[in-house]
Amino acid sequence: MDKKIKVGIIGAGFIGSAHIEAVRRLEFVEVIALAQSDEKKAKHKAEQLGIPLAYGNYKDLLNNSEIDVVHNCTPNYLHYPINKEIIEAGKHILSEKPLALTCDQTAELVTLAKEKKIVNGINFNYRQFPMMKQLSEMVKQGELGQINLVHGSYLQDWLMYDTDYNWRLDSKMGGKSRAIADIGSHWCDTVQYITGKKIVEVFSDLWTVFPVRKKPITAQETFDGIAGEDDIPYEEVSVDTEDYASVLIRFEDGSKGVFTVSQVSAGRKNALSFELNGSLQSAYWKQEEPAKLWIGHRDRSNEVLMADPSLFLKEAQSSIHHPGGHQEGWPDSLKNMMLHFYTFIKEGKDPLTDKTEFATFEDGHRAMCITDAILKSNERERWVKV
Repeated sequence: MDKKIKVGIIGAGFIGSAHIEAVRRLEFVEVIALAQSDEKKAKHKAEQLGIPLAYGNYKDLLNNSEIDVVHNCTPNYLHYPINKEIIEAGKHILSEKPLALTCDQTAELVTLAKEKKIVNGINFNYRQFPMMKQLSEMVKQGELGQINLVHGSYLQDWLMYDTDYNWRLDSKMGGKSRAIADIGSHWCDTVQYITGKKIVEVFSDLWTVFPVRKKPITAQETFDGIAGEDDIPYEEVSVDTEDYASVLIRFEDGSKGVFTVSQVSAGRKNALSFELNGSLQSAYWKQEEPAKLWIGHRDRSNEVLMADPSLFLKEAQSSIHHPGGHQEGWPDSLKNMMLHFYTFIKEGKDPLTDKTEFATFEDGHRAMCITDAILKSNERERWVKV
């Protein structure tokens, strides 16, 4: 494919705008269209972002024969129907997570994408940090030995006051899980990618810290904190999704772990972290300091590996794009996701047979099945198989 790949974006809130920025860092891809919930909003956003075409209905975007790839960056409840229509329109697809709201829906999308031979991706971008490729190679090459324990957390504070509100709090829009589906899914995907092991069983404890919240009359963008602004009019609404969860996990090889997610932890902005305890070494990483990997030893001093292509294993060097000391952060992980996804398309690879360097709909389906098992475990108060 010599010509530029033409892209349409459905939804341009926080994450949609991040997709656009990341895609524009690729010289062989061009964002030509944007769809929003109405034409006025779409035109305003398209003008802001310098996108030539704006649609008030995503179906019109799908009918544009010039568009090769569509990104679905809409609220969660729209993921399944729009993803299905994108595939049926014959366009390659990159979806935000969750892929859909039920395991049956995600399984259907996996099957449909295979039938249509559509290149499909889901935005699990944390596996795209350079250090994650390095760590996955260290695990593959046995540097940590047998991985016995995996533990960690994903903590945020953007919903820690009862005056914080966002559409994700409405289960009709966000789905029956929030903290797990929104951020816990990233933690699970990242550790499964790193270890090469699937989570097969869970035991969970979920808690809605604020069963009633104060919803502002004026809509707020994601991460727009309004706590403490007493003059903002609001209405009290019931919340039935979790603010917090702790989950015991079992992997397919019998190894074990535990993780906690929270959106009500003061001072934690986007704190995804995990530790692997192997029979030879341990390794610890946190997303807010992505260029560092702590490596633990029993019989000698611990060490810190800094992200540097000259220090990485040969198999991981292609994942890092700047010299040591030039840190690659969250926007770069998203760019790496786009680079791998669009290179796959540019090179004409087969989504049915060729290995991908990005998360696919099958990974999205597994994430939904894990989320579903966690919800069932909390309800039944027992271990549940994924």
